[in-house]
Amino acid sequence: MSSNIRPDSMARITTPELANAFIEEQIAEIRAQVGDKKVLLALSGGVDSSVVAALLIKAIGKQLVCVHVNHGLMRKGESEQVIEIFGKELDANLIYIDATDRFLDLLKDVADPETKRKIIGNEFIKVFDEESAKLEGISFLAQGTIYPDILESDGVKAHHNVGGLPEEMAMELVEPVKLLYKDEVRVVGEALGLPHAMVYRQPFPGPGLGVRCLGAITRDRLHALREADAILREEFDNCGLAEKVWQYFIAVPDFKSVGVRDGKRYEGWPAIIRAVNTKDAMTATIEEIPYPVLHKITDRITHEVEGINRVLIDLTPKPIGTIEWE
Repeated sequence: MSSNIRPDSMARITTPELANAFIEEQIAEIRAQVGDKKVLLALSGGVDSSVVAALLIKAIGKQLVCVHVNHGLMRKGESEQVIEIFGKELDANLIYIDATDRFLDLLKDVADPETKRKIIGNEFIKVFDEESAKLEGISFLAQGTIYPDILESDGVKAHHNVGGLPEEMAMELVEPVKLLYKDEVRVVGEALGLPHAMVYRQPFPGPGLGVRCLGAITRDRLHALREADAILREEFDNCGLAEKVWQYFIAVPDFKSVGVRDGKRYEGWPAIIRAVNTKDAMTATIEEIPYPVLHKITDRITHEVEGINRVLIDLTPKPIGTIEWE
């Protein structure tokens, strides 16, 4: 499937049987394209890059080099899950870089959202480029491009998934899921044996928690955000909302209010819950969360997360509010 146009005759991949047929076809195509050469992949832990990694491991094994950069803005447990699944269970050729300090030092005192995004994106390219330069004999670059990316950008996304790689890295692209829609990628991921939670992971912005720790990022507030977000996700899993809501997360702004804890005055940040449903991310509606669930989430966050003393809910649809706060 070298063309960027999905043929009308291509059936939607909706069953394990269709997924397995697609996997076998892609394994043959990948082997024919790559031969005995090496392939590089930026493995974020997102759905698309994870499915591409699993597919390539099945096709070419250790010829695939996966690079996972932890920019310190991942959600709780995400980098650990990448290491566990790809490094240990699938025995991938995985390079893990913990660049937390490097990113957070650069972001110190930076409050403007666009500046934060640029710093995170540019630094990611630098880290990835430095690691790539250490590797020898890489002929191909694998990416998790999917069909909507091609439709949206008319094929311009060639460098987008890894943040815009330098042109001198003249590598041929391997894009095995570029003709699939997101729901099809998930069916293929399950057929490849990836964990359900990874395959149905909700969309997560490239700058990660960097755009949810509003204003200038501090390590203590970032930690509070990560812990509060983990509680929200756990409680949504427990009550069955996780599969019903397209995207749900916590945002923590850069201001404090007074509260009371253990009979003493206690200043803390508010945690803002956002839970939306959408088909195309162009518009979004608010998911109604039952009050007992909200009470439980509030109780857990305010008692378990150091630094947070209020929980709020954002009820704004898109338009007029964007899905992310920044």
